[in-house]
Order: sequence, then structure tokens, then C-alpha cells
Amino acid sequence: MSLLLDVHDLTVAYQKKPVLWNIDLEIESPQLTAIIGPNGAGKSTLIKAILGLIPTLTGYVHILGEPMKKARRKIAYVPQRTSVDWDFPINVMETVLMGTYGSLGWFRRPGKKQKEIALRALDDVSMTEFADRQIGQLSGGQQQRVFIARALAQQAEIYFMDEPMAGVDAGTEAIIFGLLKRLREQGKTIFVVHHDVESIPDHFDHIILLNKRLIAYGPTETTFTPENLKRTYGGRLDLLDQLAISMQQKG
Repeated sequence: MSLLLDVHDLTVAYQKKPVLWNIDLEIESPQLTAIIGPNGAGKSTLIKAILGLIPTLTGYVHILGEPMKKARRKIAYVPQRTSVDWDFPINVMETVLMGTYGSLGWFRRPGKKQKEIALRALDDVSMTEFADRQIGQLSGGQQQRVFIARALAQQAEIYFMDEPMAGVDAGTEAIIFGLLKRLREQGKTIFVVHHDVESIPDHFDHIILLNKRLIAYGPTETTFTPENLKRTYGGRLDLLDQLAISMQQKG
């Protein structure tokens, strides 16, 4: 059986300065995986390199046994909200329908089937009532939900989400986490760049610890350890102390 994700010797540089070194990852089964590390660790870069959105110096990426270009329709991507032009004159429904374009082919317009898919995706993120609202008129949390709905409309096998919890309210965060867990239960694989390290054990079954190199990868229960966190975050002892106290309280 082909690996869901096979990343080998992936190295990325910006202006001749390496920002990711020799990344090797083999993902065999569906899972909900957090990608964590300090600022500048290369978390977003890793996702973009896997998706072929930026050039790489070395290595290769295979998705479900195929090169990235052939597997593209099996993948959905939610970028950071700050990278989107929210003034673009498009409403919520039109935005979500964009997720169906990959399966339509050239010059075909979304029909009844695609609109039903988009409506289900909006319902999954509790945004149906905003279908006709211009995206710039939404709150930050609502905007994030719309872009996740667009990814859902792609009906992908693997999802990459870059900081989907950044700047959202508690209600939106709960909706997103609930959705991610349902996707995993449906046999999907989801990778999430995540900054709230303390919440990792509550929501993710696997974890990637990154700091320009792959520090560790594996099940959360065995990989989310003080030793691996110290190797990842270095001198951030305040963070480690806070996590140790939190883990003791939960224990």
C-alpha cells in the first residue's frame, strides 16, 4: 500500500539561506497531526514546499504514491488568513464554490451538485446564514470558517491548514476542532500548523516538532515530551515550565 505522504530529503532555501534541512516524513495512516515549533522554524514553509508552492533545493514529495502534480486534486489547503485579500468582491457562497472547480474541468460552471456540496460545507462550519455576505464584511473567525468550508468542498483526502486557530474566538475554535476530528473519523488526514502548544494533547493524535530540521514525529502520547519540546524550543524554559505544570494538573 502506498504511503499517504512520503517526504524525502526536503531542503528549502530563501536567498541561498536554508530554512528547512533534509526533512524526511512517512505518513502511513489517516491522522490528525499538529505541526509545532518556534517562530521561524519553517512550519508554513514545510506545508508550502510539500504542496509545490515554493521551490526546493533537494528532495521529493509523493502523495498517495504519486508526485505532487498528479495528486493535487486529492489535497486541500487552507492558507493563513492574513495572506488573503478580503476586499475582493466575492460573497461567501462564491468563495466556497471555488473549492469545487478542480473537479469541474475547464469552462464548466458550478451546477446544482456543486451548490449542494458548498451548502453542506457551509453547514459543517455553521456559516449557512452568511452565504450571500461579502467576505470582507465577516469577522476574522467567520472568514476562517469560510476558507475551511472551501477546503471541505474540494472533498479531498489530505488537508493542510496553516494556523486555522489564529485570531479566532472560542466558539469558532470549538467548531473547527470538532470538524477536524470528524474528518479524521472519516478517514481523512489533516496537518495543522498550531501555536497553542498546551492544547496539543487534547486535540491531536500525532505531532511534528520542527525547528528548521525535523526534531521528532510520532503519536502525541509518546512524542509530546519535555525532552522533545526542549530540543524544539531551546531556551524557552518559561514555555516548558508552563507545560509541565499543565501536564501535572491534567495527570
